[in-house]
Amino acid sequence: MSQRNLPLFLFLCVLMVAAFVLQLVLGSVSIPLADILKVLGGGHIENETWRNIILEARLPGAIAAVLAGAGLSVSGLQMQAMFRNPVAGPYVLGISAGASLGVALLLLAGSFFGGMVGLHLLSSWSVIAAAAVGATAIFLINFFISFRLNDVVAFLIIGLMIGGGIGALIEVLQSVSGNEALKQYVLWTFGSFRYVSSTQVMYLSGMVGMGIGLTFFLSKPMNLLLLGDSYATSSGLDVRKTKLFIVFTTSILAGSITAFCGPIGFVGLAVPHVARALFKTSDHKILIPATMVIGAIITCLCNVAASAPGSDFVLPVNAITSLLGAPVVIWIIVRQKKL
Repeated sequence: MSQRNLPLFLFLCVLMVAAFVLQLVLGSVSIPLADILKVLGGGHIENETWRNIILEARLPGAIAAVLAGAGLSVSGLQMQAMFRNPVAGPYVLGISAGASLGVALLLLAGSFFGGMVGLHLLSSWSVIAAAAVGATAIFLINFFISFRLNDVVAFLIIGLMIGGGIGALIEVLQSVSGNEALKQYVLWTFGSFRYVSSTQVMYLSGMVGMGIGLTFFLSKPMNLLLLGDSYATSSGLDVRKTKLFIVFTTSILAGSITAFCGPIGFVGLAVPHVARALFKTSDHKILIPATMVIGAIITCLCNVAASAPGSDFVLPVNAITSLLGAPVVIWIIVRQKKL
């Protein structure tokens, strides 16, 4: 991080910590910050219900929001570098659609075959496993296509077609499923951090940590890809291997986050542009940590908004992120047309 950008980055880090703490303070039940700090420090508070709320509900969800924001933002940054397309996001490869298909087959197809399968397997871990299997299957398809196809535009179109075809199949399953199974599936598509348990957060942390760790090795190759495949090849970069590595890391990040938290839209698409606008650079050595922090801030604030502080309502996180991200995407398109 350069001296010019360091103060801004440190300010964003402080803002991220504040947004993280805000998730612990605000909700249907407001808990004083002093008691939260006591609980996190292992101290004693009189209201044990608050302790349970903080440690078993809010803290795992808050950590999941940070991980999801950082992971999706970084994966979106990789996709935009790989395709050299400002509206590419982490889900253009159909990874999220594959996860959705896995969950749909578990819930909706189980309902179609009499409800026995769905009722027997319905649990948080079974849903996560189904989403992971679906995401992995689409990743393997993409990986095979990557070996056979060296045209990124065609690869992008195929990814979109895979997502569209899976969406159509899910609609068919929805039309023949029972009401209860359909309700469970729709709730999953809303996206949520509040149902992620502390054990699940540990697994999610490992997957996101591995994906982001691998991404840091791609900072220089992604800088070269921005200049075109021919220039990158002439500079000694193995373009095909680099793109395969990007597909692999993006699949780890987007697939694991979707499996544990459900689909979270627009974060990976919009945040890289916010980072470029704030830091005024296209150097991925700066953009990778910047997108991580900004993405974490945005998802934390969206999680706070979704909890509807002071009320018993819980709003879909996916809807909140889309409401914030859609204007950014529109701004990107309008700005590009002006240029």
